[in-house]
Amino acid sequence: MSTVEQPKEQDLIEYRVDRILEEPNTDTRIVVLARQDDALDTLPIWVGAAEGNAIKLALDTTITPRPMSHDLIKSFAEHLNITIQRVVIADVKSSTYYAMVHVASKGVERTIDARPSDAISLALRTHCPIYITRDVLKRRSTTNLDAWLAKLESKDIGTPEAQET
Repeated sequence: MSTVEQPKEQDLIEYRVDRILEEPNTDTRIVVLARQDDALDTLPIWVGAAEGNAIKLALDTTITPRPMSHDLIKSFAEHLNITIQRVVIADVKSSTYYAMVHVASKGVERTIDARPSDAISLALRTHCPIYITRDVLKRRSTTNLDAWLAKLESKDIGTPEAQET
């Protein structure tokens, strides 16, 4: 649980998971968040392959034969009458994002530190909103980002660019 000063409501902008991209050079995934109000703004977050897969399963509402870790957390919360209220990507340091999961139980609200990938995966499963602070949006590095994302999306990920003959 955290005692970090919480951002004010007016400092939060709601986002949604727009898509998951594969980064073929590093075997990572890129979670692309887009503004909920459809303003033209995206925030990509690089995550591991397993974390990206967990988010994709939730995004596609895929039911797995056995509960995934985030499903287990959701079940714990439900059985303990804990409400997952929202997820906030609240900080960025050296290109690493930090998230907080806001929970409530019996009138007491708490925040829990989390990796953005885990927070997003949990948000999708519990249907709670995802927010990003204005401060994080100001401090992100977006140099040539749109061109880079467009190039990545246009590639056929399954086909190597060069083949041996």
